[in-house]
Amino acid sequence: MAKTYNELYLAMRRALKEAGVEEYALEARRLLAQGAGYTDAQLIARMYMYAGDEAEKAAEKLLQRRLSGEPLAYIAGKWEFFGLEMIVTPAVLIPRMDTEPLVFTALEILKDVPEPRILDLCCGSGCIGCALGVNLPKARVIFADISPEALSVTRKNISLHRLNPRAVALEADALAPPPLRMQNFDLIACNPPYITEEECQALDTSVRDWEPMLALDGGEDGLVFYRSVLQNWKSVLKDGGWIIFEVGEGQAADVRALLLEAGFHNLGCTLDTLGTERVIYAQKKKPIPTDSEEM
Repeated sequence: MAKTYNELYLAMRRALKEAGVEEYALEARRLLAQGAGYTDAQLIARMYMYAGDEAEKAAEKLLQRRLSGEPLAYIAGKWEFFGLEMIVTPAVLIPRMDTEPLVFTALEILKDVPEPRILDLCCGSGCIGCALGVNLPKARVIFADISPEALSVTRKNISLHRLNPRAVALEADALAPPPLRMQNFDLIACNPPYITEEECQALDTSVRDWEPMLALDGGEDGLVFYRSVLQNWKSVLKDGGWIIFEVGEGQAADVRALLLEAGFHNLGCTLDTLGTERVIYAQKKKPIPTDSEEM
């Protein structure tokens, strides 16, 4: 017997709720819309129309994927970040609201830089660099990641947001010295892997079983990437340039100490929506001119 979209929605919502999905109503609507080939708005306008067998079967397949634990973002193949739709696959972390304060802070830092050069290091999907590139129309953005699969996603997002030719994605390892061609950046934005080895084992299965561990594991103490970036990548910053990190809960003090040890100054912090120190930033010191240079 044919069912209306509303009947399918109610059944999907109930199944997700019983499975413990927190946003069961929203996810049911999104999955049904995707299965039917509609936007959310188009689906809402058709809720009391009958769905065809094809739409019902497609929606059921999507529902079963979600009930197996697969994140909605990977099922949809896209996720919103900083008001932008980002393509996502299991090769990259799902963009999170926790990272948006980094973008707000970077935009404030660069507001008076006419044509900023930006490095999005450990770029993953490229969500940070894309958000900065879209909001800074004269910026040039280099995206760097060690994962070729992640860079493939990044390049799709660069094209999606029409950042060519002022954006390019390159393979580079944050745990090694940078390629020679990377230099003279006004800002390095970096959301590195920062979860400790122990914490990785305790992650929720929706993260541990689906998102790339390469983008999560920050080593024994979670600080491996911060140390390497400050040791190996400081040279690509202009004198007076800025570095900005996302940090895990409880890591802000350690990252501050690493920045001071690396010779940075003008340190600052931005809180996330829960009041956690989520973003740490600092400026590379300019050389002190000698007497002969002043003359």
